[in-house]
Amino acid sequence: TTVDKTRVVGIPDLARASTSLVERSNLSIRTSNRRFTRLTLAFSKKPEHLRASVSLYHAWYNFCRRHRTIRTTPAVAAGLVNHEWSVAELVSLANSN
Repeated sequence: TTVDKTRVVGIPDLARASTSLVERSNLSIRTSNRRFTRLTLAFSKKPEHLRASVSLYHAWYNFCRRHRTIRTTPAVAAGLVNHEWSVAELVSLANSN
């Protein structure tokens, strides 16, 4: 593995800079997906299993889970789909690929 360093140049407005959105996202995935906790039985030993688990979580979060603030799913709010998916729809789509 390698690390590529990329310099980002600009003048950010530090008064408006915040990590709260990223931190909230990290907290949500950590509490919803126990594979990020080493002490549980669901700990992922293989990267492929972790990748699949994270992908399934994000699909559920964006297409199936109704968010209280927007009163629908993010996918419906963004116009990607016309209705909130059920978990059965998500699973059937995942099995068809």
